[in-house]
Amino acid sequence: MRDHHAESIAGDKQASRLIVAIDGPAGVGKSTVARLLASRLGYLYLDTGALYRAMAWAVIESGRDPADTDAVAALLPTLSLQMQFHQGVAAVLVSGRDVSSELRTPAVSAAASVVSAIPAIRTWLLPVQRQIGEGGAVVAEGRDMGTKVFPSADVKFFLEADPNVRAQRRHRELVAAGHSGALEETSADLTSRDTRDRSRSIAPLVPAQDARHIDTSNLSATDVVDQMMAVIAAKL
Repeated sequence: MRDHHAESIAGDKQASRLIVAIDGPAGVGKSTVARLLASRLGYLYLDTGALYRAMAWAVIESGRDPADTDAVAALLPTLSLQMQFHQGVAAVLVSGRDVSSELRTPAVSAAASVVSAIPAIRTWLLPVQRQIGEGGAVVAEGRDMGTKVFPSADVKFFLEADPNVRAQRRHRELVAAGHSGALEETSADLTSRDTRDRSRSIAPLVPAQDARHIDTSNLSATDVVDQMMAVIAAKL
């Protein structure tokens, strides 16, 4: 059941302009939940994963090896990266080109996990992310929102889910987007991605100490947002 009291509070107190940080591994529903939550609050939705995917896209487009740290770092001075928001929908522009529709392929996903572990990439993207969130009224979703990008966020969540559920969700997304591949392959990709994300030396995937944990395995996106709204209401 939706918490209508929480919804009404959010509507009345939007001027509070909170920063809400949502972290967690792939397949837990971060993007869907963050988008719904931002809509309900009337906030911007900051999909930081799209920024890393955009960087991965640029690396692939340039013909560089995503694992070649020096080559990737050398590309950065030639790039510009922007997020443009229109009625709550964000477009990602790399050097002026809208690449939003090209960021969800398996190749870009795999490369994004690799380049996101490069310190130069994370350093370069940090001010880009913070600039988007500096005015508050934003729901930021990623892997280090509550620990690195917005350590002083007003509300922090860390989403988790059973690995099999995560693989099934991700596989359905890929199939819906027209990409083929076996469920087992998707599961293996997620395992590899988890290992890279959790073990990288810079901003690894870990819950913020003050984050509220939510297991999404048996919850709908609406159920998760309802739980979040109940927590956020206390801050508004």
